[in-house]
Amino acid sequence: MILVLAEHDQASVKGATRHAVTAAGKLGGPVHVLVAGHGASGAAREAATIAGVAKVLHAEGEQFGQPTAEHLAAQLLALSGGYTHLVAAATGMGKNVMPRVAAKLDVAQVSDITGVEGPDTFVRPIYAGNAFAKVRSGDKVKVVTVRATGFDAAGGGGSAPVEVVEAAAPAAVGAKVVGQELTKSERPELTSARIVISGGRGLGSGENFRTLLEPLADRLNAALGASRAAVDAGYVPNDYQVGQTGKIVAPELYIAVGISGAIQHLAGMKDSKVIVAINKDAEAPIFQIADYGLVGDLFELLPQLTAALPAR
Repeated sequence: MILVLAEHDQASVKGATRHAVTAAGKLGGPVHVLVAGHGASGAAREAATIAGVAKVLHAEGEQFGQPTAEHLAAQLLALSGGYTHLVAAATGMGKNVMPRVAAKLDVAQVSDITGVEGPDTFVRPIYAGNAFAKVRSGDKVKVVTVRATGFDAAGGGGSAPVEVVEAAAPAAVGAKVVGQELTKSERPELTSARIVISGGRGLGSGENFRTLLEPLADRLNAALGASRAAVDAGYVPNDYQVGQTGKIVAPELYIAVGISGAIQHLAGMKDSKVIVAINKDAEAPIFQIADYGLVGDLFELLPQLTAALPAR
C-alpha cells in the first residue's frame, strides 16, 4: 500500500498533491492519502474525490494548524506500518518533511522523481535536468518525493471513504511557526498556471516588472515568474523564482522576457509545452530551447504585444 501526504490549506487540497497521487498510482498498490490538519475536514472531503484514491486518513490536531516538519513527520511515522511507500510532492513542504521521515526509518530517500518503472525503480533528473538517472531502492519502505511536472494531475470523480485516525502526539521541538507573510494575487498560482510570463535581469527594475509584465500577464491570465538574477536584484519576491533553486513549472505556454537562459533557470521551465523567448541578444542560450524567438528591445516589444491582445 502507498501513503501520500496531502498538501492543503485546511479547506482544499493543493494541486501538487494530485500529481503525487498519479505517481503513487503507478507503484502497484492501493493509494491512501493522509490529510493532517486543524479544521481540515474540507480538505479531507476533497481528497476523497481524487481519482485513484482508495482511502483518506484524516488526522486532526492543533499542531497541524501551522505544522512544522517535525509534527507532520511524526504523524507519517505513526501510520507507516503496513505501507510500502510514503510519497509526497517535491514542494517546499515535501522537501522539508520527507527527509526527516527517511532518516527516522533509516532508509534512503528517492528524491524528485519524474518517472516510475516499477515499485522499486524510479527515474529522476540529475545535473540540473541535463541527464536522467534510473535508481532502484532495496529498502523495505520507500520514501519518495515527486516532481509535479513529471506526472499529470489526477482528476476528480473519486468517492473514497474518509477514516478519522488518531493524531500523533506533538513532536517535542523548540521551533514553531509564529507567522506567515503570503503574497496575495488574483493571478493563477505559478506552479499550476497554463501560461507563465517570466522576467529576467534585462527588465532592469521592479518598476518595469509592474509596468511591462503585469499588463501582459493580465491580458493572458498568466502567472508571473522571474529568473534568479531578477530575484537576487530585488525586482520581485523570492516566490516568483523559476529554476533549479526556485519553482519547477511546465505550463502550456512559457514566455521568457529578458532572460538569457542560464542552466539554473532552464532546469525549472524547459518541460514547458511551448517556449517563447524575447531578448535583444540573438546569441542568448534561451533561444536554443525556445520554440519561438523574438530578437529585439523588450521595452518596445512588450507594449506592442500587450496592445495587440484583447483586454480581459
